[in-house]
Amino acid sequence: MNVMMLLEMAAGAMGDRVAIGRMADGITYQQLFDRAGAGAQWIRETGAEHTVMLDTTSEALPIAVFAAAWANTPFAPLNYRLTASEIEALGERLAPAVAICGDDYASLIDPVTDIETTSRAEWLSSSTTPVAGSEGPGEWASDPEDIAILLFTSGTTGQPKAAVLRHQHFVSYIIGSVEFMGAGEDEAALVSVPPYHVASMASIFSSVYAGRRVIQMPNFDADEWIDIAREENVTHAMVVPTMLARIVERLTERNIDGIPSLRALSYGGGKMPLPVIERALALLPNANFVNAYGLTETSSTIALLGPDDHREALGSDDPAIRRRLSSVGQPLPTVEVEIRDIEGKPVPAGTSGEIWVRGEQVSGEYLGMDSKLVDGWFPTRDGGSFDDGGFLYVEGRIDDIIVRGGENISPGEIESVLISHPAIDNAAAIGVPDEQWGESVAAVVVCGKGQSATVDELADWVKERLRSSRTPDRIEFRDELPFNETGKLLRRVLREELAASSD
Repeated sequence: MNVMMLLEMAAGAMGDRVAIGRMADGITYQQLFDRAGAGAQWIRETGAEHTVMLDTTSEALPIAVFAAAWANTPFAPLNYRLTASEIEALGERLAPAVAICGDDYASLIDPVTDIETTSRAEWLSSSTTPVAGSEGPGEWASDPEDIAILLFTSGTTGQPKAAVLRHQHFVSYIIGSVEFMGAGEDEAALVSVPPYHVASMASIFSSVYAGRRVIQMPNFDADEWIDIAREENVTHAMVVPTMLARIVERLTERNIDGIPSLRALSYGGGKMPLPVIERALALLPNANFVNAYGLTETSSTIALLGPDDHREALGSDDPAIRRRLSSVGQPLPTVEVEIRDIEGKPVPAGTSGEIWVRGEQVSGEYLGMDSKLVDGWFPTRDGGSFDDGGFLYVEGRIDDIIVRGGENISPGEIESVLISHPAIDNAAAIGVPDEQWGESVAAVVVCGKGQSATVDELADWVKERLRSSRTPDRIEFRDELPFNETGKLLRRVLREELAASSD
């Protein structure tokens, strides 16, 4: 079992179909297969034990992913937005390795001994010509336990951990959730997440197996995203919440008649503000919306809120059904999901706890560390709950739980209530140090365009819907919240800013 089998099947069944790039000049499945083989030859000639990528997204990425799999070297895409010292530290952990680098990034990893760097252009050239005198790439390894991908965590606290994703994890996920050759020849997916995000890896494998052409954006820009989607007749796309908010805003400002070709839009990677998804559903009426929830350690998606769920929730007058727009839907049939208390015991629907998941796609492993699995179950460190219909609600990281006077308070619960206020587009609730209570509740909110609210008004709004202990003691207004490039709310930044402003 090797992710190369996904490409081999695609090349054998639809070799002439364009796999990567624009329809006019893209790379076909057979060309991708051949270039992966030539790339694997080159990697093996270097003697590298890892294949590293330090670059934005381009056609070099899928070639490198499959070439590394063929050469049996773990593929490790690094965050090119890190500092030089951080990148160098990661490089030292991966050496001996070969690193495929964008022109702006090679100097960041060059100082590392035992890493051979090559430019994107050199890599693309190498993958078109077999190594002279070589016997060819040979067979790829088929051990499902071999490492396919290493993805480093953000490292906001301590040294980044390298999540280990083995071939069995990705292949199990793809075969269990994607229909082989299920995409029509006219289908095209627009991918705008960076290479070091698990969604980028999953999109390559799932699109190849389905036979869907992939168009890649090196850096997200809402106007460019809209233009590419319209020009290339994009049918499928995946975005994070901050991206969708910007797309909705630009579609409105440019007065564009949606994206007629778009049939499916999946989103995930962070909490989606309800006003954003409601506007998106109105602006893109032909698109089927899917909210996908997953983690790096689970090889991507483990739960989905499907198109019918979106339509039912949007059209319902029942508050319980309407609320499902803010859920991540129901678990995939190939995984098991439970909500457990602090003692690791399952809790009933309607009760908050930690999300645990089990399935063949679940890794729960970090390089150089003991497995985090408990009887096959992975504790995600995400808080959540199920409703009576089996819909899963993600309430934020367990580490972000606010402890006020010994009471555990979920920030997601407060945020959902704040965002339900007609004037509020987005909100973040965090705990800040408090001499009396240990922590008090603070909220940072973003008003919608042309909207306004007062602190007292929002405090009353929360108090009427939640217990008084959950009412924010402090509310601040901002033009925007801090997110990273993959849509994760940077609560640490807000804590630091609020602490500094209260000194």
